[in-house]
Amino acid sequence: MAHLAHYKEAHPLPFVITHWINAVAMIFLIITGFMIHFPVAGTMGVVRGLHVFFGFVIFINCLARVIMSFFVKSAPTGGTREQVKDFKTWLPQKDNRHQAGAWIKYYLFLKKDHPLSAKLGVPQKLSYLLIPILIILMFITGLCLWAPTMELGFCKWLIAAWGGAMSIRIIHYFGMFVFIIFMFIHIYLANVEGAEPTKLMFFRKEHGGLVYDPEKHVIVGDDMIDE
Repeated sequence: MAHLAHYKEAHPLPFVITHWINAVAMIFLIITGFMIHFPVAGTMGVVRGLHVFFGFVIFINCLARVIMSFFVKSAPTGGTREQVKDFKTWLPQKDNRHQAGAWIKYYLFLKKDHPLSAKLGVPQKLSYLLIPILIILMFITGLCLWAPTMELGFCKWLIAAWGGAMSIRIIHYFGMFVFIIFMFIHIYLANVEGAEPTKLMFFRKEHGGLVYDPEKHVIVGDDMIDE
């Protein structure tokens, strides 16, 4: 099937920067998390320091990304350079919220093609909404496990309310596997129909395709960008 054009407006530079900060921080957190769980003699001081540092990085980056979405504009769909404030694209939009069933069938390999509208599929949008929540949960549970903060009032209360430090540790540890699963799924979905979205995120390289009118919700032509 034909594809929508990939324009820079879909991923403005501020969001590209926060995306890669998120990716680097997540990778470091996963690696250092495993090293904390399976300690190597003589490395724990550095490993714990890196883990805490990137924990703050990903949390602050997450807050910055959410706040910017209310001020920075992005294209609500591929195939258009028109932009709206980014937070408006988070939830399923008027032109794709009825497509949830078709997208699920596509992701489960029950359908060969997917509906042609909006920047992300409906299940993809909803899963991305869960990532800020997961980052906040991981940050809070991390504070509960970090010696300088675990005795603070809120952390102390949370540890008691959730059944002790071991319960917090289990939640924090298995949250890491959610991150790992999400990263693999995200990479797959971003490239399942070609590497053009990744080229746009890595190199800001636009790719031609169908042009979409987000107001009329119809295809209005082709844009043949030189590759």
